[in-house]
Amino acid sequence: MSKIPFYDLNLEELEKAIVGLGKQKFRAQQLFRWIYGQRVTDFSQMTNLSKDFQKEMAESLDLSLPPLVTEKISKDGTRKFLFDVGDSQLVEAVLIPSEGRMTLCVSSEVGCNMACQFCYTGKQKLKRRLSSSQIVGQFLQASDRLPEGERITNIVFMGMGEPLDNPDAVFRSIEIFHSTWGLNMSRKRITVSTSGIVPMIPKVIESGARLAVSLNGVDDEVRSRIMPINKKWPLETLLEACREYCRITKDLVTFEYVLLKGVTDSIQDAHKLHKIAQSVPCKVNIIPFNEHPGSGFYRPDEKVINAFHNELMKLGTHVLRRKTMGRDIYAACGQLATNVKNHPQQVGNFLAAEDKSKNLAQAEAQI
Repeated sequence: MSKIPFYDLNLEELEKAIVGLGKQKFRAQQLFRWIYGQRVTDFSQMTNLSKDFQKEMAESLDLSLPPLVTEKISKDGTRKFLFDVGDSQLVEAVLIPSEGRMTLCVSSEVGCNMACQFCYTGKQKLKRRLSSSQIVGQFLQASDRLPEGERITNIVFMGMGEPLDNPDAVFRSIEIFHSTWGLNMSRKRITVSTSGIVPMIPKVIESGARLAVSLNGVDDEVRSRIMPINKKWPLETLLEACREYCRITKDLVTFEYVLLKGVTDSIQDAHKLHKIAQSVPCKVNIIPFNEHPGSGFYRPDEKVINAFHNELMKLGTHVLRRKTMGRDIYAACGQLATNVKNHPQQVGNFLAAEDKSKNLAQAEAQI
């Protein structure tokens, strides 16, 4: 008989499984406390369990985690993990240090069906939706590798894949992260980011997690061009769902806005973005584009980025410029990918080639 995958189950599901094995319901809480709370995975070391129960659980529960394939460390301290999720499929997660917090960016899918034009993950298409154990496993593998005294304080579903395209596994993993018998993480320290799957936003409300929306365009024409999902759920439909989220949760939505050179970075765009921000209780994170091969987009010049940021602040928008972290190891926003042909290992080599290509194109245009 195959073992029960422990990390796939929230507490209620584990309780049912334990009762199904003829044991008392409270044993599930004990197992959560040992395995999640104290990170004891050897059943023989769980001292308040009988020897017979220890033996039976060792035979019944599968505690395996997605194997770590590689780990890369950026010059800024960002750490990128590559995990094997079976069937020759790989997925990345990123651990981002900052003052007062340690944020883990987890993936929910191998590849992505959303086809956002500026995102590297979308180039490989959807290969697999991850299970809860593969999502929780990213957290545990990263957490187990932290120095003593350090811990992950925040989780963001902003890695590979569209979280609301894999709702069952994502929201079950949130229950596991939040369980007071296990990892005991506040729901307000968990953020689910979506490209705009409007019918699933009520699930974010139910989960208690924070909502982030990849906005990236200030009207339907631009947003539909760079984010095909906008054709199904146009901008105003998305904004109305965000207003409902704010009304029910009394929380702010985070709008993520990628600055693409000549596409989304004009002062006029800043004014339109401010108007949107006035219509929804929100904060805006502007993200200078992190370049990758074949995207067809470029990062704006620094003076353009600053002008855009300053204009929003002058208008009174609640805006922050997201600090670029891990760009040298392809761990920055929009750069995660595993099954893309000729995926560069270092961003420096790619950027040098891109600069050479741009300079050549400019020279040819002058001939």
